[in-house]
Amino acid sequence: MGIKDKYFLQREQAVLVVIDVQERLCRAMDDRVLERLAGNIGVLQETARELGIPVVATEQYVKGLGETLPAIREKLAEPALEKMTFSCCGDNAFLDSLKGLNRRQVIVTGMETHVCVLQTVLELLDAGYTVHLVRDAVMSRRKDNWFVGLETATAAGAVVTSTETAMFQLLRVAGTDEFRRLSKLVR
Repeated sequence: MGIKDKYFLQREQAVLVVIDVQERLCRAMDDRVLERLAGNIGVLQETARELGIPVVATEQYVKGLGETLPAIREKLAEPALEKMTFSCCGDNAFLDSLKGLNRRQVIVTGMETHVCVLQTVLELLDAGYTVHLVRDAVMSRRKDNWFVGLETATAAGAVVTSTETAMFQLLRVAGTDEFRRLSKLVR
């Protein structure tokens, strides 16, 4: 795999994954960081919608943690997949959904970085996917755990990126109608 294949997102190969951004789990998070996370995931959801990139969302133990945050849930074309395993890859519905999309690049967002996000990233990498972990669209309750998740994912081979980096890689060209509509989201 070449540098460009690993580090450069391509809209025809990408899928956005939103992991466990759930109402009750969000109550345990820093409000300012949560607001930024939700906003960045929203930007990525709008980018995906505009560019025809599929979005797969998950919810961990809905009975205990509640549903996906309304601001994120309302932008989903498909309902979130409920799971009990920490890694999304431990759930057959998630794996079947990914395989059915026939895409090899996974843009990962959600929470918590050091648990469900990290375990998913590791298993996706092991399955041969190229994983782009969006550092400003993942979070943990504690910043040191967020760092651990990012460091471990990086060491394992994930590409750590940002919301704007991912968006502009997927856009590729300025001056288009898509660019004009999406660039407003990050001004």
